[in-house]
Amino acid sequence: MATLLHLDSALFPQGSASRDITAAFVQAWLDQHPDGTVVYRDLAASPLPHLDMAAVSAGADDALRAELAAELAAADAVLIGAPMYNFTIPSTLKAWLDQVIVVGHNAGVPDGPVAGTPITVVASRGGSYAPGTPREDFEFVQNYLEKVFTGMLGAEVDFIVPELTLARSKPEMAELIPLADASRTKALDEAAQKGKELAARLVA
Repeated sequence: MATLLHLDSALFPQGSASRDITAAFVQAWLDQHPDGTVVYRDLAASPLPHLDMAAVSAGADDALRAELAAELAAADAVLIGAPMYNFTIPSTLKAWLDQVIVVGHNAGVPDGPVAGTPITVVASRGGSYAPGTPREDFEFVQNYLEKVFTGMLGAEVDFIVPELTLARSKPEMAELIPLADASRTKALDEAAQKGKELAARLVA
């Protein structure tokens, strides 16, 4: 029986592109693997404290950091909703990363407990930051998370990227609605397919 660790970090519980798409991924995972376990954390509804001096000094002996690190290590796969806020990830997700990454315990060590774990990130954004767009250089979600998860934890990282999510709420983006709808449909399809494939891969 495989375990999926699912994290959401979007501020709004309703109308969130990243939450809708992570939900589609989870549903596909459970359809494929109904006996699987999903461990869920809503980082916006229940934010973690910022890392402080005492927690840094204690490392893996800190109770919260130990709990989070153990939860991550026990996961066969991880799903993260990471909307772009001010060109980067939500502060609540950064707080989780700071707490869960313990250098010398699960990071910066060969064959650590998270090495090889597949992590799927739903990196939604209101505009477009794709290669060749005017704001390509402002993309600090995928670039950052890819380096953190692969470089520090040795995990496998895959991204689902719904773009232009603000097109229907901002009149100045109205002409981009068809592109936004196509991006959302593609992301939902990817989530369903990848959730199914990952569950099948882990229980094979």
